[in-house]
Amino acid sequence: MAGEKILILGAKGMLGSDLFAVFEDGYEVTGWDREDLDITDRDSVLEKVRGFDIVINAAGYTAVDKAEKERDEAFKLNSDAVAYLSEASAILVHFSTDYIFDSEKEHAEDDAPDAEQSVYSASKLAGERNLQGTYYLIRTSWLYGRNGRNFVDTMLSLGNEVRVVNDQISKPTYTLDLARATRDLIEDKPDYGTYHLVNEGIMSWFDFAEKIFELSGKNVKVTPVPTSEFPRPARRPSYSALKNTKRPKMRSVEEALGEYLKNQDTKKQEPNKNQILKL
Repeated sequence: MAGEKILILGAKGMLGSDLFAVFEDGYEVTGWDREDLDITDRDSVLEKVRGFDIVINAAGYTAVDKAEKERDEAFKLNSDAVAYLSEASAILVHFSTDYIFDSEKEHAEDDAPDAEQSVYSASKLAGERNLQGTYYLIRTSWLYGRNGRNFVDTMLSLGNEVRVVNDQISKPTYTLDLARATRDLIEDKPDYGTYHLVNEGIMSWFDFAEKIFELSGKNVKVTPVPTSEFPRPARRPSYSALKNTKRPKMRSVEEALGEYLKNQDTKKQEPNKNQILKL
């Protein structure tokens, strides 16, 4: 399929920027962000999206807690926009979340969603149900990457002692690995439908934090605590690990994290004396 015209939506985001980099070699790639197309405007979507061979939607509303107060905005981006893109696209690749599950098992592609515990998860599930025609639905989990705020960078920015929840469990996934696996999926041309693409390794946020400090060589005391000690507006699932039964397994969380940490050169640079960090 190399040489085809691909549109990546959300191209400035953490996943979108890696998708653009991965597809840039061998494809005619266009990257748009919110200033280029309002995906909640059906007329604009139908006018501008048609003509691309494949549309990859990495855009969406991802502010999980903020969504509790912005339900309409979350549903417009995560649900309504998916219907418009599905209508307009020859082939649509759309990303969803592990947050639609919450039960003590690995969740395979054909398992029925069992959690709508937050506005965010409800809006993402509604978006899945709006897909039609020829599409690949890719579910993934706990993303971190080079071009956005993420858990890894947050942990590395803290002091010598942190408290991290140990009763939320899933599979942390590196956006560059996800982008590569997405290209493989498209080029292999499997049946249209739902796929789970995640790095392999079931763990809690506490486990992940310990692994971050171990691989980065930082001596940090990590204390496990329950979610109840960090009350948030939106409820998170306690167990939402995704099981990949249809595609080649992606590499382990540890291997992916090791590469991410190794390539973090810009975050090691000292700020100059005129720079002020505002938190």
